[in-house]
Amino acid sequence: MLETSFALQLATSIVCGGVVGVERQLRGKPIGIRTAILICLATQIFVRLSVEMGGTGSDPTRVLGQVVTGVGFLGAGVILARGGAVTGVTSAAVVWMLAAIGSTVGAGRPAEALALSLLTVGVLIGIRLLESAFKRLGGGSDEPEESGS
Repeated sequence: MLETSFALQLATSIVCGGVVGVERQLRGKPIGIRTAILICLATQIFVRLSVEMGGTGSDPTRVLGQVVTGVGFLGAGVILARGGAVTGVTSAAVVWMLAAIGSTVGAGRPAEALALSLLTVGVLIGIRLLESAFKRLGGGSDEPEESGS
């Protein structure tokens, strides 16, 4: 039978990843709902296992370091250079953020993970609105028009 705390962590990871994934999916970005949920779930499981095995003489921070490294490679796969423009940097950052959110769930901090998910979506939407305002005023943004990020 599934342990209650583990089931709650799985559900929290699904919700957190889903919240960020919906925003990305609606914007037509490479990291959608499915991928976002899977990143949160996987990192949550790795971190939870490392925390549970921490009492056996192992170092849970090593697993966290490996998660960060592995997710960095995953994020790098989203970044493309086309015609002198680099695209996908925001999506790569979102991959990293999703891993941080999943890690937070795995560390037993579901409220913080939910807050981070909402903060992430707030940054993605809020900065996009701010960039639109800058463009109307004649300024630029930190990404090309069709960045695919």
